Amino acid sequence: MASTNETPPAIRIRDLVKRYAPTGKAPGKLALDGVSFDVPQGQIFGLLGPNGAGKSTLINTLAGLVMKTSGSVEIWGHDIDHDVRNAKASIGIVPQEIVFDPFFTPAEVLDNQAGLYGVPKTMRRTMELLRAVHLADKADAYARSLSGGMKRRLLIAKAMVHAPPVLVLDEPTAGVDVELRRQLWELVGELNRDGVTVVLTTHYLEEAEELCDRIAIINHGKLIANKPTRELVDMAREKIVVLTLDRDLDAAPQHPAFLKSHLSGERQLEINYDKDRTTAGEVMSLVQGQGYAIVDVSTREADLEDVFVSLTSMPKETA
Repeated sequence: MASTNETPPAIRIRDLVKRYAPTGKAPGKLALDGVSFDVPQGQIFGLLGPNGAGKSTLINTLAGLVMKTSGSVEIWGHDIDHDVRNAKASIGIVPQEIVFDPFFTPAEVLDNQAGLYGVPKTMRRTMELLRAVHLADKADAYARSLSGGMKRRLLIAKAMVHAPPVLVLDEPTAGVDVELRRQLWELVGELNRDGVTVVLTTHYLEEAEELCDRIAIINHGKLIANKPTRELVDMAREKIVVLTLDRDLDAAPQHPAFLKSHLSGERQLEINYDKDRTTAGEVMSLVQGQGYAIVDVSTREADLEDVFVSLTSMPKETA
């Protein structure tokens, strides 16, 4: 049994099920199938999964936009069914779509949003938030004149007007260039260092690997992984050794210990192997045993993409 002294989770989800109503002759889709996990306070928590896996349904359930079929959800200790007001006050949602009136200025956008949350004028943090997202100099510009990256940052500020302890970012870097993505990463890190618990959904696996303390993966409506990021990456059994040999090769040397062996250059050989069954040194010895001299060697560790592909390529279970 968990100790009562443990910090309660920022989000607690238990046996969450969502089955949509049938349409015509088509049965209702089971979007979430008994999902249970906690989001620890103070972390950046990644929520990953392929398209149609159930991520958006889960996010929309947290936001109060989708009514769950069964199960329980608590946000900052507040049940979304029995304590709706406090649950909604405890979370800010940054949607994928850019949604605000383009004829309002950023300052007006934040002020209006604060009013919707009942934040008194004396307690509104409009300029503080604009400075936090590096938009203070655009406070009085029309929102439609902002660049794509600026609009994304304004959405984050909009989600923070009521000072929620939990922030959900749904694909925040979709469609932005590399530099803007890096700026948004830095902003997310700053918010987290200031004490905000962040839930991040993304299709960019390098983004999740760099930012997230812990990652959950959903596929076909089921939770298939929920581990610290480093532990999840370590699940990958496959490694690659890249060998530069002393002469040109017409074909890649093969051996039963190699999962895959192919040429990546006239004298360069890439060999995939199972790190639980062999080592890079043994792979090199096998190549040398076939009469080749090794001039240079490098290895590549498995990354989150390897694990993600492996886990999400599993066949769908019958609902």
